Amino acid sequence: MLSNSQNQPLFPNPSGQQNPTGQFLPFHARPSLQIKKNAITDDYKVTSQVLGLGINGKVLEIFQKKTGDKYALKMLQDCAKARREVELHWRASPCANIVRIIDVYENLYQGRKCLLIVMECMDGGELFSRIQDRGDQAFTEREASDIMKNIGEAIQFLHAINIAHRDVKPENLLYSSKKPNALLKLTDFGFAKETTSHNSLATPCYTPYYVAKQLIRTLLKTEPTQRMTITEFMNHPWINQSMEVPQTPLHTSRVLKEEKDAWEDVKEEMTSALATMRVDYEQIKIKTIEDSTNPLLTKRRKKASHPMPDPQSAAH
Repeated sequence: MLSNSQNQPLFPNPSGQQNPTGQFLPFHARPSLQIKKNAITDDYKVTSQVLGLGINGKVLEIFQKKTGDKYALKMLQDCAKARREVELHWRASPCANIVRIIDVYENLYQGRKCLLIVMECMDGGELFSRIQDRGDQAFTEREASDIMKNIGEAIQFLHAINIAHRDVKPENLLYSSKKPNALLKLTDFGFAKETTSHNSLATPCYTPYYVAKQLIRTLLKTEPTQRMTITEFMNHPWINQSMEVPQTPLHTSRVLKEEKDAWEDVKEEMTSALATMRVDYEQIKIKTIEDSTNPLLTKRRKKASHPMPDPQSAAH
């Protein structure tokens, strides 16, 4: 059960400011996240309605008792990694294209200390589902451009405050509502990392699923100096001139519609598999080749240390 303890006030969520070009201006002061210690059930009615499934479990529908407003509840087992995720997500919340955190609670659940994250409810569902549900209505290249622009705006905001998301994928992109003009927002900061000049990243962390091939060639590079920056991406004509992108029908919806009944099973299997595969590289140590005990490498070492005799030498 959820336990009661002393309540700590939560600072109001900071608001982002934009200049006339639509780019986010840097913040001079950000209120820090302070976690509430009272039971979440003091302030919210927690239901059993599941809004989604993720690596860390179910996301539940909850209602604020004072206003009746609907929100989403995500639960993480309390640890340093979970607190880093929540802190970075909180700092990113001012961006219009990132799912906003409302409250964070530290409660006991089934005897374990957990972080309960209250977020805005994204009724529109995943980007993947939105495309799939289009049915026979063709998804166009212009719409794909608009989607990538929304994603780029979220990434641009994160990079401006020295945060790398590192897990951009359709499952982590949610629509605010079912309406055609709904906002697309980025969520799940489980892999996010704060970067500094002394702590750079060299592995691919931004994998666009629906993007023009001319962008893919410059985005999927492991060497940072060869990779397109987010500013270059946002200034690409395919992105910043999206209204001029042709209304070319794409086959995405039709492909996803094929064998639709099997997709839910596939997604469930993939979620289960990813839960065991997902690794934070800060928590592991990669062996050198010399220290590796890989069977194939061991076999090759033995072969190299005992070379086959030269047939001509053996004849003499």
